[in-house]
Amino acid sequence: MSGDRPTMPPVRLHSDAELARDALSTPLLTRAAKLARWAGEKGIFVGVGGELLVEQLHTAAGILGLADEEDGTAYAAEAWQHALDTGLVESGPLADQPEGADPDEPVEVATVGEEMEILTSGSPAEILELWLGGMETVMADAAAPDLGDIVDQISEGGDIDLGSLDWNPEGEADFLDGVLGNLYLLTALDESAAERPVPLPALAASMIVPDDMDEPTDDILEEVSDAMMRLDDQFRMLAPTGIVEYRPVDESLIEEVDGEGRIRESVDGLDSDDPEDEDVSRYGLVTLTPLGVHAVRTRMLDAGIDAPAVGDLAEESADVLLAALPGHPGAAARAETELWLARRAPLDAARELVAAARGADEEAPRRRLSCQQTLSLVGPEAEPALREVLDDRELGGLARVWLAEHGVADIPEPDETMVFWLTVDTIAAQLAADGDSDELRDLVTDLVGRHSGFFDSAWRVDHPSTADVLEAMGRLHPDKKTAKEARKAAFKARSRR
Repeated sequence: MSGDRPTMPPVRLHSDAELARDALSTPLLTRAAKLARWAGEKGIFVGVGGELLVEQLHTAAGILGLADEEDGTAYAAEAWQHALDTGLVESGPLADQPEGADPDEPVEVATVGEEMEILTSGSPAEILELWLGGMETVMADAAAPDLGDIVDQISEGGDIDLGSLDWNPEGEADFLDGVLGNLYLLTALDESAAERPVPLPALAASMIVPDDMDEPTDDILEEVSDAMMRLDDQFRMLAPTGIVEYRPVDESLIEEVDGEGRIRESVDGLDSDDPEDEDVSRYGLVTLTPLGVHAVRTRMLDAGIDAPAVGDLAEESADVLLAALPGHPGAAARAETELWLARRAPLDAARELVAAARGADEEAPRRRLSCQQTLSLVGPEAEPALREVLDDRELGGLARVWLAEHGVADIPEPDETMVFWLTVDTIAAQLAADGDSDELRDLVTDLVGRHSGFFDSAWRVDHPSTADVLEAMGRLHPDKKTAKEARKAAFKARSRR
């Protein structure tokens, strides 16, 4: 893997079979399939490019059960276009015009397409590929400008001025990708986030408000409001594909200003990210679905972003596993570990893990911490592998922890050198993982409190990270006198090198 490629946290994907079932039940694809069956093998006469004629739109709306809907024909047109885009329907010119047709109006015939067979007998992967192709088309449409502005220019007899649309195709697509990427990242970092809708103001603000801005300016808040309106339109278009679940902005909050939609009330002060907050929920709520996670990950991979999935490491060596686990969120790390262990005999897995945990390099402490966490999931069959390394300076402490946790008798007591080495190694691993965290501060305070004269021995520990650990203890310990002792010990440790 290239070191300069952007990397995302791993996500847990649903199986292809589960995702394919989800895809087949999405509103847009379901409607497109119904209209493709309506076209059938005999076909229906349509306009140039395959579009449905006015009367056919009303018929199609009835077939979809939308005849009484105010926007029924619009939904029917979207579904028909989706059928064309995905190949569920194919259209082509007629050799002869049908009886009664206007000779100045070319007519085509639309029939069920070859891709329709995928919906009935295709593999899960084929169904997902078809769904993804249709979703990509809707994504492109969602990032396109409002054609109403173009229609107005034409109706007024003016020239079409694309510049006046204030539309940057690449920028708009990047913005939508960025929003979906933020939703993806939330899901990857916290799997439970998939069950908590994200308020639209928070999502828009994540793209607009600079990280170092304490209080958004009026201009920034106006940008957030504009972004919310764009996202509201885009998510309304995307929701029928199944990529997101979306609760739209309450229509009563939208007003027309100079022909453009605006949020009636200021979004300033809407700091809550609780979707149960009624005030926030009226401004829109969005959730990335499992299908959405699959789609966004596919797009990231195509863009050259490293977007791993849980299970990618199952066949890799222990070296690769332990190097990758520190970058995994907790739930993903455990799931990855379980999948890796499931493919190996416990004793073989334990021996491979302890061998991979050795080393004096900068990443070695975190590697050993990951090894210890992984071994905690291995059963008693691994005992011989841990006994084999009891005398190993780097692994002896780790082995004793495992044996004690599994209730093994006759564990030899470690000497003081091994105890201190393990202590330094553990703190070094936690520093690398979380920095100067509150948890580490509590650990340091408790550790020094239970061992009088701790620093008199600690500076002598022959560990590559001894000085760095002692400096961190000097920063973290709340007692000034003890902190000063830690800094002196760190100086002594550096002088030994």
